[in-house]
Amino acid sequence: MSAREQLQQEAAKRILIADGAFGTQIQNRRLSEDDFAGDLGLNADQKGNNDILALTRPDVIADVTRAYLDAGSDIVSTNTFSANRISQADYAAEGLVREINVASARIAREIADEFAERDGRPRFVAGAIGPTNKTLSLSPDVEDPGFREIDFDYLTQVYLEQTEALVEGGADFILIETIFDTLNAKAGVMAVRHLSDRLNRDVPIMLSMTLTDLSGRNLSGHTVEAFWNAVRHANPVTIGLNCSFGADQLRPHVQHLSGIADTLLMVYPNAGLPNELGEYDEQPETTAGLIGDWADNGRVNIIGGCCGSTPDHIAAMASRVAGLAPRAIPEKCTKMRLAGLESFTIAA
Repeated sequence: MSAREQLQQEAAKRILIADGAFGTQIQNRRLSEDDFAGDLGLNADQKGNNDILALTRPDVIADVTRAYLDAGSDIVSTNTFSANRISQADYAAEGLVREINVASARIAREIADEFAERDGRPRFVAGAIGPTNKTLSLSPDVEDPGFREIDFDYLTQVYLEQTEALVEGGADFILIETIFDTLNAKAGVMAVRHLSDRLNRDVPIMLSMTLTDLSGRNLSGHTVEAFWNAVRHANPVTIGLNCSFGADQLRPHVQHLSGIADTLLMVYPNAGLPNELGEYDEQPETTAGLIGDWADNGRVNIIGGCCGSTPDHIAAMASRVAGLAPRAIPEKCTKMRLAGLESFTIAA
């Protein structure tokens, strides 16, 4: 059975639990520059380069992964949000992209398999790919709206390098997350398709959009409905929302996406909104209660946490939704062409 089929089978039984933030857990450990840099001999400071810890302090990444699985996670992500050539160039570590991704995926794979063997319940590994700090849709120069720092083909190759390494390391899915630019996401989808063709097998995609304001749009101006219609051709195994705001602010957008997406819905919000110091104060029971309301109303298939969330948040979520029925996926959209235009309606 493929990873896609196995995830769908498990998600038909119950609401599945993803993991929470890595950054919060790493920051709490108060690591030093030596912890980050190790003996790699790079010509730039590495403190803050969380991804490189898969090479220099793999025990830290393993501990965080194990803590989330102990809390009840069915899906753990790799600590590779910024493990791409563009982002790693800030640390002069772009030459280590493959090694970082392979190592991080192997850590997650080994521990996920350990838990699955222990109790017979499948655990899944999502290879996390963040958006980079470049955008294909908008110019960084207000005086030159047509200027772009990178182009689509280059970003596709950046994502392909990361995708190949994550799959080599044992990732079940490629999670293209915190999507602020829909065109960037399309480059990620293209990269995964290239790899699928090369391997002659399905490499399932998870897609997760982030909203930039309460109107429900991302930075490139797409609403959740527009985003779904822009990426649904990729046949993602999950679609959803992450980061942005807390669960309370995401509620109407989760409700809307739940009604139109004919695939599994995965949502992992921040632990509320940050305070004036940039820290997250929302307690696990509060986050779990808000997400539990979504589950009570049949809105979600997979839940987890983003910025500020901890294993305690994940454990509280798992407890809150235990025994609740997962969201029923709408029937496949009926595609109609009228006068050369496409529109979509949900079958009754």
